[in-house]
Amino acid sequence: MAKRRNFSAHFKAKVALESLRGEETVSELAARYEVHPNLITTWKRRAREGLVEVFSGKAEKRGKPNEAKTKELYAKIGELTVEKDFLSKVLDR
Repeated sequence: MAKRRNFSAHFKAKVALESLRGEETVSELAARYEVHPNLITTWKRRAREGLVEVFSGKAEKRGKPNEAKTKELYAKIGELTVEKDFLSKVLDR
């Protein structure tokens, strides 16, 4: 059984951009980079979808909920640390 190949994000972006330029066909790119044409088509579609998100501002909005969740979790960690310290002092008496 053949081992599955993994491609880096940099490689995928490079191939997708060349495909978007349209200077070569998908078949030519597939032969040059030794990947299946369906992969190039998939990477090209994802690149188009990603570009739409970059210019619509959705990429920025996607990161903000993570920041809020992180702050909330750090606050909870601090709260639990204070409780633990208090209880350990009370139990040591």
